[in-house]
Amino acid sequence: MRSINTKYLWMIQVGIVVTLMLSSQVFAGNSWLDKGSDVLKTFGFGNKASELTIEEIGAGLKEALKVGSGNVVNQLGTEDGFNNDSNIHIPLPASLEKVKSMLSKVGMSSLLEDLELKLNRAAETATPRAKQLFWNAISGMSLEDVKGIYNGPDDAATQYFKGKMSPDLAREMKPLIEDSLSEVGAVQSYDNMMKEYKSIPFVPDVKANLTDHVIEKGMDGIFYYIAKEEAAIRQNPAKRTTELLKKVFNK
Repeated sequence: MRSINTKYLWMIQVGIVVTLMLSSQVFAGNSWLDKGSDVLKTFGFGNKASELTIEEIGAGLKEALKVGSGNVVNQLGTEDGFNNDSNIHIPLPASLEKVKSMLSKVGMSSLLEDLELKLNRAAETATPRAKQLFWNAISGMSLEDVKGIYNGPDDAATQYFKGKMSPDLAREMKPLIEDSLSEVGAVQSYDNMMKEYKSIPFVPDVKANLTDHVIEKGMDGIFYYIAKEEAAIRQNPAKRTTELLKKVFNK
């Protein structure tokens, strides 16, 4: 009886190996997510298998992005979150270089410094208000988006955000930034600076769109740190702060 069981066990093992070898041609063009589920279904395990489902992966990825974006908002949405960070500090618009040069020559560089500080303050004030915009975008991700991001590079989700969200995010952030610029006194600082600049004879006319500038640089700063958070959750087990994150990213 022992020899019969051993014989059948050997036949089953050979059958599994052959089946997997044949299946490799079929699976060549599919993602590893599809491979795993299809192989398990072939052997009758179906959805009861221990492999992750696409729904679990989707939930885990969305949770990771919510955690990451929340961390970034908390970091940047505080005083000096932008201003004291050399990686994302918002400079004056390039169109104001002539103003900067002329006012510096007449000892009024403090006006420029005040405006630059307030541009960063505006971004710091607006960033927490943008969190819900990110969460809405995360909730609306499709399963195809999830698969592409999960199997992509360490910044795949960030690139997805930048490609899919940037126009909408910029439009949604515009009133937030406009309010923040007014709230922190940046508009008044700009007007004061331009008044002094225009009092200098023969200077060329100069204009700057502070709102668009802060939106662009503010989004760059947010995406910069979301990419770092995303990579950390993928690579560093200590960053996986929930059971679902541990399960999904333990690959």
